Amino acid sequence: MHIAEGFLPPEWCAFWYIFSTPFLIYGAMKIKSKITNRTDKVLLAVSIGFIFVLSAMKMPSVTGSCSHPTGTGIAVVLFGPAITAVLSAIVLLYQALLLAHGGITTLGANIASMGIIGPFFGWIVYRIAKKNRKIAVFAATAVADVMTYVVTSIQLALAFPATQEIGGIIESAIRFLAVFAITQIPIAILESFLAVAVFDQVVKRLEAGEVSRA
Repeated sequence: MHIAEGFLPPEWCAFWYIFSTPFLIYGAMKIKSKITNRTDKVLLAVSIGFIFVLSAMKMPSVTGSCSHPTGTGIAVVLFGPAITAVLSAIVLLYQALLLAHGGITTLGANIASMGIIGPFFGWIVYRIAKKNRKIAVFAATAVADVMTYVVTSIQLALAFPATQEIGGIIESAIRFLAVFAITQIPIAILESFLAVAVFDQVVKRLEAGEVSRA
């Protein structure tokens, strides 16, 4: 899903940086005000670790692309979309600098898709379904994952439309979605099962008092 270095035209790189920046500022303010005790810091570390490990697992696609889980489900359930945006940005910056995954010019676009818009939709689903914790975590993770790739497809379509009309953008978006969907939907389902298992373990340890609030 990470759009590679130099792939987007400069004007779109600038647009997505401008789009993402306010969310990151707000998320950083939320971290400063909300993350105050040991438990929150441990959960924050678990969340960013989950994002890093899963989003680094690039898998080949039979359609000529590559896919990977996003790992944002746990973070958005625990902390909401604003903090998730900051955690995702940290991971994406590290991957761009040291793993050749994504890029600096396309960092704003990748943050917008994987760190902001995808998790926001996942958070909405979680809020709707939260009466059943397991279903809510599963659905939030799946939606955050799939919507990340929907947004990436739209980003690519905006930059490279089939024609300069709105129909050309839609046509390109559908083509990009078709490339991603074959592998990404199964990946999203598997990631959701994993997120539920991890979240259950986190809750059990919190209830058992294994992580103190000192």
